Amino acid sequence: MNGERLSSVDELMALLVDCEDAWDTPDRSGDPVDILDHGLQVAAVLAERHPDDEELQVAGLVHDIGHHLLPGDEAGHGEHAAAAVAGLLGARVARLVALHIPAKRYLAATDAHLVLSPESARTLGCQGGVMTSEEAAVFEADPDSTAAIALRRADDAGKVVDLRAPGLDCWRPVVERVAAAATPGRAA
Repeated sequence: MNGERLSSVDELMALLVDCEDAWDTPDRSGDPVDILDHGLQVAAVLAERHPDDEELQVAGLVHDIGHHLLPGDEAGHGEHAAAAVAGLLGARVARLVALHIPAKRYLAATDAHLVLSPESARTLGCQGGVMTSEEAAVFEADPDSTAAIALRRADDAGKVVDLRAPGLDCWRPVVERVAAAATPGRAA
């Protein structure tokens, strides 16, 4: 699956279905929910906190599919996911997906009250560690930094075992709208 570029909403939805009972670590020692459940929880948090930003919500839904596309690549999973969805969901969604790891590094540097899950704390080091003040200044200047931080905060909140979040069927129309806006004329 590595290098996969999604070309339709149907392909994306099938990939998300495949993320049920797929985990962020191949040995299931990571976060306590599978990739699909995590994405659904993150998207639901973003829909509640940012109801007018469907691109951000969809970025939350798909941000961790890189774990399934190339298992075991903790540092690169955001980039793999971004590359897979860029052509279908557009540059902003892909950029937010890619930025969810730098946003974790930024928050680790700037938010004294940040609480990471044990798995997120473990992977911080292989993802570049806590940002330096220079890196943080560059991140803050990025026009997508505020949305990336929102995605990251939802990422931290979306790891609750047995939490009921709206299912994929509820998200398909949102994904279709985002894809249609990103690629006018493309069929689902």
